[in-house]
Amino acid sequence: MTQIVLMKKNDKSTIRAWAMFDWSNSAYNLVITSTIFPAYYTAITTSQDKGDVVGFFGFQFINTALANYSLAFAYLVMALVLPILSAIADNRGNKKSFMKGFTYMGSFACIGLFFFKIETLEWGIICSTLAAMGYIGGVLFNNSYLPEIASIDEQDRVSAQGFAYGYIGSVLLQIICFVFVLKPEWFGIQDATFAPRLSFLLVGLWWMGFSQIPFKKLPSGKANAKPSKHNVFKSGFTELRSVWTKISRLSSLKRFLGAFFFYAMGVQTTMLVAAAFGEKILRLGASKLIVTILIIQLVAILGAFLMSALAKRMGNIQVLLIVVLLWIIVCVSAYVIQTEMQFYMLAALVGLIMGGIQSLSRSTYSKLIPADETDTTAFFSFYDVTEKLAIVVGLFFFAFIEEQTKNIRYSALSLALFFAIGLFFLIRLLRQHNKEKGSLNSYVG
Repeated sequence: MTQIVLMKKNDKSTIRAWAMFDWSNSAYNLVITSTIFPAYYTAITTSQDKGDVVGFFGFQFINTALANYSLAFAYLVMALVLPILSAIADNRGNKKSFMKGFTYMGSFACIGLFFFKIETLEWGIICSTLAAMGYIGGVLFNNSYLPEIASIDEQDRVSAQGFAYGYIGSVLLQIICFVFVLKPEWFGIQDATFAPRLSFLLVGLWWMGFSQIPFKKLPSGKANAKPSKHNVFKSGFTELRSVWTKISRLSSLKRFLGAFFFYAMGVQTTMLVAAAFGEKILRLGASKLIVTILIIQLVAILGAFLMSALAKRMGNIQVLLIVVLLWIIVCVSAYVIQTEMQFYMLAALVGLIMGGIQSLSRSTYSKLIPADETDTTAFFSFYDVTEKLAIVVGLFFFAFIEEQTKNIRYSALSLALFFAIGLFFLIRLLRQHNKEKGSLNSYVG
């Protein structure tokens, strides 16, 4: 018989343990996704003979396009398998086991990147793809704990706390890696590739090590009272369809997901390609790119709490509208910037709104889930599938435009279209709220 463990909501120690999962896995997001890996990858795959064209299993790609295609593949695979796995987790009450599995897969893949050199390009792409899958899967199951550990009125703050822990933890490890990369002579390092590869190894160890804190504190989950009548491969998508049936009756939640799908295309794609963009357009070099991303992370901590505070005063939807408008300004500005100072100013704005939109989106969705709903993993699976499909479209679109135009600026400008569509859905949601006062949860509108 499955033991049911009821969590006390708003328990400080539980929330801190939950937030430590963001602390642990955000090191991947910063070092591998945003700073050292993109700079290292771009540097070793660019040559005087072939420029930025690389061979991958006999096919030719622009280096940054190949990286974006591989990430899009990772997100697509996860969008397909996560519904199945979330159904298993809901039925068996073992979502923490899946958190562990994805964490170990991602962290070991990062350790594997220690062996990535230009001679082993295929190995590097495979490991980076597996690391992305590990990160994606772990985040889903961690997110699903939010409505279980925090009451509705506390979910904005708790969500912001998670992101803040993530930014602080990732910055701490980034600084350690930063010292190795910029001052290798202090440690007698002569191989120019060793310091970046050591950083990838440290990310894997950090991710795996600090994840033990939430693994120890959080319960496994609660099994469904009624087991599924479908086989495991069918039940996940049956559950998604069931969730969609519920969502379709909740017009506010449906319109929010429409907005989220489109603006997530822009947000996530921007975060994944920012370092490569800075290197290609302005030739900033690894050290300046790393410093820039560090500044973004630190400003993002302020942004997460600032947006949470504003949401209490103005409402979640109104704040999201403002933030999406700012993202459109970012995309247009990225097309026209010419100097380092302009890039740094743009990076500061990105940092301010990056943490805010992620944190507020997660907590807004959590609040809109019906209070009597028990299958929170299934609802967050739907949320994550929506986000992952958005990232697939965004990354593919970004890479395709660069390959067709040979100019990454056009790719950046095109993201403004996604934000504009998301803005349209948010405006519709706000109008609905204004017409039907009280139909939306007061903490959202």
